[in-house]
Amino acid sequence: MLKFSISPSLMCADIFSLREIIRSFEKCGIAYLHIDVMDGEFVPNFCLGTDYCRRMKAETSIPLDIHLMVTKPLKKLSAFPFGEGDIVSVHYESDSPGNTVLALKEIAAKGGRPFLAINPDAPVETVKDFIPYISGVLLMTVYPGFAGQKMVEGSLERITALRKLLDESGHPEMNIEVDGNVNYEKAPLMRKAGADIFVVGTSSILGPGDISENTYKMISLLEEADR
Repeated sequence: MLKFSISPSLMCADIFSLREIIRSFEKCGIAYLHIDVMDGEFVPNFCLGTDYCRRMKAETSIPLDIHLMVTKPLKKLSAFPFGEGDIVSVHYESDSPGNTVLALKEIAAKGGRPFLAINPDAPVETVKDFIPYISGVLLMTVYPGFAGQKMVEGSLERITALRKLLDESGHPEMNIEVDGNVNYEKAPLMRKAGADIFVVGTSSILGPGDISENTYKMISLLEEADR
């Protein structure tokens, strides 16, 4: 059994081949489908939405990994179809701490796995006050909003620091998800630093080549990092 999970970013997938891509992910044992939701306000881009999430829930049994890059997510959670086993991430930067806690509680109450997302310029210590309410942390290794960016300098050190913080807080089981420029070279380094859920896109399995072969290549590299 794999000690890590792969979560392909569907915003990077060819919309005209999506059903075929999903079937490939099912055969490869992909753990999650990462869905980036952008409102044009929290980030300067629009991407995916509630209907897209519903179609994915109807199309496959792979759990969703919904990344809410939206302002005031507490007001918008009820529009999203998520449930048992689905990850839902809300940004620390998107609302007040109190409302963020309420949003995390609502996700958990619906059977979802609440994650706190933090941008590259947020101190990892930001997570500490939210630990009682989360199942994991989505640590952005690029600034959110657009695919194809390069990893922000210092991201590997941030993963290590976050892993240490969670372990010393008594939560070694808590996941660290990484999102941004997770390519074949950097993913093993992120794994060694302490990440265990990998959002992948055009720089790896959704780039050139066969998707199944690309996926198995990524799995092999991450397994090698564990040795």
